[in-house]
Amino acid sequence: MSKARRAKPDWFMIALPLVALAACLWPTPGLTGGPLHWDWISTYGVSVVFFLYGLTLAPEKMRAGASHWRLHLVATAGTFILFPALVLGVGELGEDWIQPDLLLGFFFLAALPSTISSSVAMTSLARGNLPAAIFNATLSSLLGVAVTPLLMAWYTHNQGAPMPIGPVLLKVVLLVVVPIIVGQLVRPLLSAWANRNYARIKMTDRVIILAIVYGSFADSMASGIWSQQDPIVLVEIVGGVVLLFGIAFAVIWGVCRLIGFDLPDTIAATFCGSKKSLATGVPLARLMFGTSPQLGLVLAPVMVFHFFQLMAVSVIAGRLAARPLTDAEARAARKKEEPARDRRTARAA
Repeated sequence: MSKARRAKPDWFMIALPLVALAACLWPTPGLTGGPLHWDWISTYGVSVVFFLYGLTLAPEKMRAGASHWRLHLVATAGTFILFPALVLGVGELGEDWIQPDLLLGFFFLAALPSTISSSVAMTSLARGNLPAAIFNATLSSLLGVAVTPLLMAWYTHNQGAPMPIGPVLLKVVLLVVVPIIVGQLVRPLLSAWANRNYARIKMTDRVIILAIVYGSFADSMASGIWSQQDPIVLVEIVGGVVLLFGIAFAVIWGVCRLIGFDLPDTIAATFCGSKKSLATGVPLARLMFGTSPQLGLVLAPVMVFHFFQLMAVSVIAGRLAARPLTDAEARAARKKEEPARDRRTARAA
């Protein structure tokens, strides 16, 4: 039964492409300024997403992994330096055949922070350094609030289409930073409620993300962005995502082994450093690009990367989980089992 539950597909991964397809077939409800004012839902839904993030962020879970500074340095450099450098390098090599809007989408993907939930879950599955993964993934998400807009402002300025960074940062502060702080402030009062209702909170978060995706693709369809694209662009996005992930994962893993990390630290650093957050990327894209028709094309690489990273890392984590237990892991497993065994013995007596 447990195996069947583990094999059950994530409804969000099914809903994500269906929502994008629905926007392509019936964009009218999601149009900016349309009858349902979908842009209001998308804009202010961002605040709800980050308030819930602040509410569920448990600082006490981060403390155990905070001391692994070399691990955090490698993973964070992978997230915010290696990825942008790879995209810039490919952009230079393929500037004659990669269209600027698509390259913008890939750079936005490269500028995003790591994802928390899947980084932590996959590190745990692969028997990596779980406390360090929790700290690093959370740190990356918090840094991304400032680093992602700054990287995008630098990139667009160099491309001759500067992003108004002042208004963007103001919106980020008001709609992202303030809700996170408010969520943290009310956490002592609402943490018990949040723990009991975590599934509902996660559902709300994902529904808002789907609403933003729908509105973004609806505006792109209405503007004709997608009708102007050759179907080969989808092949380019998939190929670019596979190449980007593969190179980043291999480089971070290689650096970890080169500087002497043990396997659990290597797993944590690589799994955190090679991932990108759809949950952070979609709301931030809405804040930075507003109702621009480019938004649907910008989000496409992020969505494809989300699918691919989950599939690829789940396979890698499963293989790493099958390795024999080390002596230290075996002792820890026995120690963890002792209280349960004692309870069973006491009940039997």
